[in-house]
Amino acid sequence: MTMTAMFLEIRAENIVDCLQEARMKLDGAGGETILDFSAIQRIDPQALRAMEELLDLADDKTIKITLQGVNVDIYKVLKLVKLAPKLSFLPRENGRSR
Repeated sequence: MTMTAMFLEIRAENIVDCLQEARMKLDGAGGETILDFSAIQRIDPQALRAMEELLDLADDKTIKITLQGVNVDIYKVLKLVKLAPKLSFLPRENGRSR
């Protein structure tokens, strides 16, 4: 059985809305969801809560969540709040600028 990944770009101006959109689309994810975080410089408590809810739902549905293009500061925050172990990480796409 072939699994396809769902790819979503997370926009800096409305991270929470983007993460809620990702939650709603998990049923069609096919086993993996990749969230492009390359535009994100900061993450606030509301966004962390939305991320936690997304990860809980993904875990229930056995869907892998991968973040692409996460900067070091965001990674440190995710690690500090113990969300990093629940995620996979990919580097930024080559040629992609901020």
